[in-house]
Amino acid sequence: MSARRAPTSYQRGLSAEHFAAIFLRFKGYTILERRFKTPVGEIDLVARRRNTLVFVEVKERNTMRTALECLTPAMRARIIRAAHYYLAGHPGCAGMDMRFDLIATSGFVIRHLDNAWPAAA
Repeated sequence: MSARRAPTSYQRGLSAEHFAAIFLRFKGYTILERRFKTPVGEIDLVARRRNTLVFVEVKERNTMRTALECLTPAMRARIIRAAHYYLAGHPGCAGMDMRFDLIATSGFVIRHLDNAWPAAA
């Protein structure tokens, strides 16, 4: 029998994104995209709730504190650029409200910070 390997950070990140998508669905969001890739960066989740388009960054860390603190200004700027790329390719979203959320996870604990940073960050 082979020894069981611990999940890689990539696998933990995928699990956290899946968990976050389920969490958002329970809160009434519709998940439009998962791992939306653009030439300028990736958006973990793109969701919609009523007339608001939400770009979600998911961070999974060993502690909730580090998960909440690890989103750097450079990461926020990258996500904003990717969001503009998304909007350019989805003209039906024009006129919708837009915001940037952070979902932080640590184990099975989840915290959702809506409107975590402004679009001008």
